[in-house]
Amino acid sequence: MVVLATTARTPVLFGEWLSPGTHVNAVGAVRPDWRELDDETLRRARLYVESRESAAREAGDVIAAGNVFAEVGEVVAGLRPGRQTPEEITLFKSVGVAVADVAAADLVYREAKSAAP
Repeated sequence: MVVLATTARTPVLFGEWLSPGTHVNAVGAVRPDWRELDDETLRRARLYVESRESAAREAGDVIAAGNVFAEVGEVVAGLRPGRQTPEEITLFKSVGVAVADVAAADLVYREAKSAAP
């Protein structure tokens, strides 16, 4: 697994470095003119996002890829598959969707409330 959380404006991860079966979480470079992933990474990886609309508007890496395989919600709902082979390279490009933050905060709140004496 490779995790990127950069403010890079040009690629810092290169597809030639990725072994079969690698998963990449890329959560930085969230402006349309910024990139943290090179073209080979985008070509080799199956791309997942939180929201096609947000990612296509905000993430230079997604704009350059031009092809999103699925939203994470589609995978969770069983509408699209996740990893299909052990050798597949997968990529989750996050731009931060507020509803995900709200859902996570609600989960933490409920767990803390239920654990309180």
